Amino acid sequence: MIDRNIDVDLLDREAHCWITRLTSGEATLADAEALKLWCAQSLRHEAAFAAATRLWQDFGPVLEQSDVPVWSTPRPRMSRRALLGGAGALAAAAGFALVSPPLGLWPSLGEMRADYRTATGEQRHLTLAGDISVRMNTQTSITVPAAAGDTDRVSVIGGEVSFAMSPTSVRPLMVQAGKGRTIATQARFEVRNAGVTVCVTCLDGEIRVEQGGQTKKIGPGRQLRYDDRGLGEIIAVDPVEAISWQEGVLLFRLTPLSDVVEEINRYRPGKVILINRALASKPVNGRFRIQRIDDVLLWIEQAFNASSRSLPGGILLLG
Repeated sequence: MIDRNIDVDLLDREAHCWITRLTSGEATLADAEALKLWCAQSLRHEAAFAAATRLWQDFGPVLEQSDVPVWSTPRPRMSRRALLGGAGALAAAAGFALVSPPLGLWPSLGEMRADYRTATGEQRHLTLAGDISVRMNTQTSITVPAAAGDTDRVSVIGGEVSFAMSPTSVRPLMVQAGKGRTIATQARFEVRNAGVTVCVTCLDGEIRVEQGGQTKKIGPGRQLRYDDRGLGEIIAVDPVEAISWQEGVLLFRLTPLSDVVEEINRYRPGKVILINRALASKPVNGRFRIQRIDDVLLWIEQAFNASSRSLPGGILLLG
């Protein structure tokens, strides 16, 4: 039976408080249990949380037209504590949500303005400038600016891209990612822009990486990373492992569990949140099919005796 005396506006504010808590990075299993109890109080509680979740998921398109959300009707006056914890926090989040959406539940404004973009779990193949083969991995966004002189250009806004140039190509290709760029002719290479760090891997031929006045050349089976501090060291990598995603496989070699969870989130709708910090550094070894990504989560639970809690919107708390 539905309790008609429930204050719907109050439920909306409380639901937004729960979303704010989940997006704070400090959610715990106790929070998950408390949220389940809150939702179980009535059908209206459950509906309010589902609506708040959809609001967060749909917030990106709204932000393209407005800097902050605008309520269609006036809201009752709230206490300072409720304002800071609930709807006020939602409005305050609007500015940075344009660039860094909470939980990655929608693409950033830059990603939405890309010329080409792949959704979660999607891969895409393109041919640019007639002879440049481009393979885009999941959650990847690129722009293709007009060629500058005799140089073709691509900008990797985010995600992972594999480039294969014709052996007879004479036009250089310049790939911008973050604050650096990779320049190649007659080469095969990959660029992964993770936001803070960019990873460049040479698979065939030779490429040149430039960032902040520094320049390094790398050959087949070599990789380097760069960030705002400059270019990192060149290391040797297994090319087969580097392109395993193109074969529909994820390979982990003593990979910290926190990094594994980040990788899972690139291929799985929703968000997996590792809340047990003691597990973050645990090493993971394994070979998993991308099409069965949830098998990785099951393996993690069994291997590390971890527990999980599922929440609306595809959110999974793992600890």
